[in-house]
Amino acid sequence: MKGRHIAVIAKKESRGLASEKTILLAILLQVFIALFSSFLMVGLTAMYDPVSLSRYSHFRYDIAYAGNESPLLGYLEGSNDLRVHRMDLSTAVELLKERRLSAVVYVPDTAPGSDDPVKITLYTLTDDLQGAVVDVRLKSVLLQYEGDLRTIRAGRLDVTPIPLQVPASAGSGDFYGFVYGLLVPLLVFLPGILSAALVIDLITEEYQHGTLETLISTPVTFAEMVWGKVLICAILVPVQAGAWILLLSLNRIAIADPLLILLHVTFASLLLILIAACCALYYRERTAAQFVFSTALVVILLLVLALPYNPLNLVARIAVGTAGAEQWIVLGAVMAAVLALGYVMQKYAGRIGGRSAGEKEQGSG
Repeated sequence: MKGRHIAVIAKKESRGLASEKTILLAILLQVFIALFSSFLMVGLTAMYDPVSLSRYSHFRYDIAYAGNESPLLGYLEGSNDLRVHRMDLSTAVELLKERRLSAVVYVPDTAPGSDDPVKITLYTLTDDLQGAVVDVRLKSVLLQYEGDLRTIRAGRLDVTPIPLQVPASAGSGDFYGFVYGLLVPLLVFLPGILSAALVIDLITEEYQHGTLETLISTPVTFAEMVWGKVLICAILVPVQAGAWILLLSLNRIAIADPLLILLHVTFASLLLILIAACCALYYRERTAAQFVFSTALVVILLLVLALPYNPLNLVARIAVGTAGAEQWIVLGAVMAAVLALGYVMQKYAGRIGGRSAGEKEQGSG
């Protein structure tokens, strides 16, 4: 196998990439994700942390207070976000069902200094965005009341609790959790998945367009032709991933070690590209190869994500500068898998090329 022949095939494929629908759709998809990342951040963050959404709401919500008198009533009435109405529990629940109230708080007859726990029942609207916001408003009030109960019952403690000092910057963890835990791995690994889909198109088109015999008649072997297509697809991965890292840096999202991220992404993506190339060589038809590869990709992702030190997790940790020595173990394992699968593809492509050449000689004879 000659590197010069592989470079010739890679150069030929690079000139035709502009006309490939797969690569054009890939770029558009990545641009779409990048452009709407802020909207995704707000939506996804609100799903698991309504506190991030509550700061945008300045509406006063009507709630009902049922049960016995307690200091909690004063906290609720003193909140600027809530409008409290005193009523019995059954009436309050009926109004809540009619959505004329946003929540109902029921307080039992338990003194703050009692030995029994204070069990407060909260009725809210389920599966509702307004209910999530009201939960956050009530949470701050209930935390204040909990602090009073802890102070009143502090005499019953046998040991002194250890104070927990939370850094002031911890309040912005939701944004950084989304960016480094989801957005960065998604953007840098998406080019690898799309390049794997692209190599299937590049290989199967040789069968569909009938150009395979022409290639075999040249000094370029079938295996060199396949490696040339794999090479150009592999080159696209660090180029696109590096562009996204640069754009993130320009948007003041610091990436601790971009070169190391590109190294992990390149080898992990090369593994996917080799799997896709094997699918294309076996099925020789685009639809079947794409379907099998997509199914295999889902299984691989589920298995990989079940591991604690998977490449996506490592990329997030590298981006924030907290990755340990395990990153080199994972990188070594991925490189070993790439070498093994590359050897398998080389042998399989060589066998296909030899069989195709034999069939051509028999046809000419």
